[in-house]
Amino acid sequence: MRSLDDIGDTFDIGGDLTVNRLGFGAMRITGPNILGDPDDPAEANRVLARALELGVDFVDTADAYGPGTSERLLAEAGVPDDAVVATKGGLLRAPNGDWLRHGDPDYLRNAALCSLDRLGVDAIDLYQYHAPDPDVPIEESMRALADLQDRGLVRHVGVSNVSVEQLERARDVVSVATVQNEYNVADRTHDDVLDVCEDEGIGFVPYFPLGGGDLGGKAAVLDDVAVAHDATRRQVALAWLLERSPVVLPIPGTSTVDHLEANVAAADIDLTDDEMARLS
Repeated sequence: MRSLDDIGDTFDIGGDLTVNRLGFGAMRITGPNILGDPDDPAEANRVLARALELGVDFVDTADAYGPGTSERLLAEAGVPDDAVVATKGGLLRAPNGDWLRHGDPDYLRNAALCSLDRLGVDAIDLYQYHAPDPDVPIEESMRALADLQDRGLVRHVGVSNVSVEQLERARDVVSVATVQNEYNVADRTHDDVLDVCEDEGIGFVPYFPLGGGDLGGKAAVLDDVAVAHDATRRQVALAWLLERSPVVLPIPGTSTVDHLEANVAAADIDLTDDEMARLS
């Protein structure tokens, strides 16, 4: 199969970090329910190594994945040396698996230092505020990230799970390189955020790009288009995201090499205008 480097569809994060637009989400290389170590650490390493072989050079993770496990595994596999690594801070994992928002500026500064240590890097390529905390004004949280950037510990700053209004408030404090929101062919809730990103040249990183496996009412048309391309429903869903806007950087995640290779192959699918219209 062709690598992403051969396909040549890239985006410049923050204007200077050039990556292939189809990245990899490293949430699923952890244990069940995104807690602890994976059942098969060797397979996790094989997935990461194969992703790099295929030209994947943008990898997304977070301190809450494990917690800490995903970042540590990336470092052990040498990924930060060969790819742009984006991580996130601002969510805690409860023992029952709940996600707890924590946007205190001091906490975020300390979380970033811990991520630096786990990733084994001197500076984080892209550090994203994982989710706004309703108890902390977003401006205060973003000032902590701006401070990290000023100190050279973070190259670029991103936000996640934001509305247009929250994005604009964040941009009043610091230059925002990326936005990471839930988005896929079946869930267009954040079309307005994507439109702002496209207008401003901000990378838009859709998480759950495959809808967590549930693409709802789009399943029938996805299957129909897939037949025309000798592809799968999920491959067409990824191809749609890549066609949706030049600022979109999908990050499908998987814990197996087979699924990884199938995801990367989606970048080679060219959807027609009619197919895009039907899917939209």
